[in-house]
Amino acid sequence: MAKKGLKNLKAWKFLKMYSILIPTLNNYEYLRFTIESIIKTSHLNNEILVHVSEDFENKSRDYLSNKNIKFTYSEKNVGLCTAINTISKYASKKYIIYSHDDMYFCPNWEEPLKKEIDTLGHDKFYFSGSMIEQNSGHIEFDCGNTILDFNEKKLLENLSKINIKDHQGSHFAPHCVHKDMWLKVGGFSEEFNPGIASDPDFNMKLWNEGVRIFKGLNKFKVYHFGSITTRRNSKIIKNRGDITFLKKWGISTKFFKKYYLKSKTNFKGPLNEPNKNILYYLDLFKCKLKLLFVILSKK
Repeated sequence: MAKKGLKNLKAWKFLKMYSILIPTLNNYEYLRFTIESIIKTSHLNNEILVHVSEDFENKSRDYLSNKNIKFTYSEKNVGLCTAINTISKYASKKYIIYSHDDMYFCPNWEEPLKKEIDTLGHDKFYFSGSMIEQNSGHIEFDCGNTILDFNEKKLLENLSKINIKDHQGSHFAPHCVHKDMWLKVGGFSEEFNPGIASDPDFNMKLWNEGVRIFKGLNKFKVYHFGSITTRRNSKIIKNRGDITFLKKWGISTKFFKKYYLKSKTNFKGPLNEPNKNILYYLDLFKCKLKLLFVILSKK
């Protein structure tokens, strides 16, 4: 980091900045790895808050207690949405960051995020990071499939070289919103437990509150190990969040991301209402047909 940037971060360290919320499901090794990366790369006065589910051997709770990290606990998996909403009640900082429990926060992630917030000058925003993954993500770059074969040296040596343009409409973690906006929309909608489609639903609620800045930041980077928890627990991904979203909003998540968020395109400023051309109405008609089928089949 440049000396000027480091000096600025040191000056900010006493500000009430980020409450970083992490749900974890019997995933001690990755949770510890994620938290250690946050601690190592943070210069601001952040707080880490965790909801722990199914901690069979007490490892996660013991670790968090020893680190003086506040956490809540449920013996059973209450679902990602309930977990996040539960721990968010203890957030004391101005901005809320939602993170998975299998992410490595890359150095210098705070400064670009704070710069975006300061430059914007209002609270109606949704900023998200850029995920680096072995075979997917915003940036595809192989530094390991698990924490056991994670090549931190390779990642750090190439971090300044692996870039994308700031992007529109990202709904992926980690993401950051103002605490007031989080409270206004009621956090995550718990009908989406255990979690599928909860992110676009959260985006839709923000959209309805007038948020038009949905921006993924290239310089806010994390390395993501590809949803370790859901890979280990196949039952978690069996909910039909896409159907829940369709019944709730009358459109599909795909339609919302394409016509509203304009996902996977370069950031060009605040979003506008969808361009209602013939393709829009054709895809909208398909959504309504699917919704009718869902209602008639009582799914």
